[in-house]
Amino acid sequence: MAIAAFSAISILLITSIIFPNPFSDLAQQFFSPILKNSPPEQQPPQDQSCISRTQKASYQKKSPSPVPSPYLLSKLRDYKRRHKNCEPFSEPFNTTLKLLTGNSTTNSTESDCRYVVFTLHVNGLGNRMLGISSAFLYALLTDRVLLVDFGPDMADIFCEPLQNSTWLLPDGFPFRNQFYSPQFREAHSFGTLLRDNNNFTQSVLPLPPPILHLFLSYEYGDYDKLFYRDENQEFLQSIPWLTLRSDQYFVPYLFLMPRFRAELERLFPDKETVFHHLGNYLFNPSNQAWGLITRFYDAYLARADERIGLQVRVFNTKASPIPLVAKQLLKCTQSEGILPQLQSSVKVTNNTSSTKTKAVLIGSLYREFYEEMKYEYWTRASVDGGGESVGVHQASHEESQNSESNSHNMKALADIYLLSLCDVLVTSRWSTFGYVAQAIGRVKPWILNVPNTNYSGDRLPERACRRAVSMEPCFHYPPSYDMKKKVVVDGEVGTGPPVVHCEDVSWGLKLVNGRQIERLG
Repeated sequence: MAIAAFSAISILLITSIIFPNPFSDLAQQFFSPILKNSPPEQQPPQDQSCISRTQKASYQKKSPSPVPSPYLLSKLRDYKRRHKNCEPFSEPFNTTLKLLTGNSTTNSTESDCRYVVFTLHVNGLGNRMLGISSAFLYALLTDRVLLVDFGPDMADIFCEPLQNSTWLLPDGFPFRNQFYSPQFREAHSFGTLLRDNNNFTQSVLPLPPPILHLFLSYEYGDYDKLFYRDENQEFLQSIPWLTLRSDQYFVPYLFLMPRFRAELERLFPDKETVFHHLGNYLFNPSNQAWGLITRFYDAYLARADERIGLQVRVFNTKASPIPLVAKQLLKCTQSEGILPQLQSSVKVTNNTSSTKTKAVLIGSLYREFYEEMKYEYWTRASVDGGGESVGVHQASHEESQNSESNSHNMKALADIYLLSLCDVLVTSRWSTFGYVAQAIGRVKPWILNVPNTNYSGDRLPERACRRAVSMEPCFHYPPSYDMKKKVVVDGEVGTGPPVVHCEDVSWGLKLVNGRQIERLG
């Protein structure tokens, strides 16, 4: 009791040094996992507008919780002040907005506030969360404010990251109805500017334009990729409004840029917690989404001795038939000791009391994986005679991805967070949905080698799954990859820590702590 009290007091002393108000929203977001076992009088007050901000710590069983670096916390405090000063409808925001309407008498380089406006890609929620977190880190590195253009499909899914402030782009923002048109990209993109001015230097243009579009999605072109050149960042610093569209986690490539490398090293000494910290700051589920998460967790997962998340993404059911993938999933979980081996035939066994309960959560668009796994562990006894009891559950099965539906995205977020609360994860190669769950939950997953009949016929790949060495997401399409030719242009990029090629995407890049990885065959 005395040790627990001493620990709580020590943590409060630490937070009081780092935060002027230890119960600020920033302190709650990062230190609530540490303070969750403190006496009631030392607990932070609950924010009723965003219950998950303080409650989620009590659902995160893993410890110790990684503490962000003091430098990252300092940068986030600076960001909070900057965001509050420059938020929508503030005087600096209105002044900078006039640069877009032609009513300004000031030079664009004289603006007190500069912005990154994230515009959504049509891809799913996992891609969107990876893109937003990358845009936010870029805003943090370049002293900008992040605003997001959320439509009805994303309404009320997340809380506002900062209490009493907003990151939502106002409805009447100029160009907003043009963001997603090819004409806007052609007229305002940085790639177009470089192409039309023959890779200009800053001296070519008398005045920087007030707005530029950064097109960094998977289908970006060669000129768009020049965003990653250090010499172009100096020019981008002078642009007050940057719109950014991406479905990629481009954070690993920022670590390769000399302009940002030293700063990122100070921000993230532990390279494998970058998305965990960014996601913890940005993506608190709304009260409605948090209700979906906690009601399911309390009913089906809370009382198990071990929670196992199986996230199955099938991109092409013709090339990867669901029954074949289900066999591979069972092979992975049993061969790696995640779930107990089953007897080869149905036998009558003596009933013995189970010594351990395992709750299996299926995260998939398809119900068949749930039905198959449930049937296997209901109708067949385990080879150990029943030492482990396995229950199989699924929160939703939408059958197809529908990212323009608000209810679909709400259920997707619930699935992501439920998977993140599992002790063990199996994820699917290439799946951004799985990337987000593993990084939020701080779990190094087993990556399922999804079979593809185009390459292996009806045979299962010999290696069913492989353990990831880092919980960080993969940057699928770095600028070193030529999508049209399907070749890596610069083979030397990403060949050593902290940036290496991914286990599941051979040309992709991910962050690790000082070691190489073994790719998934």
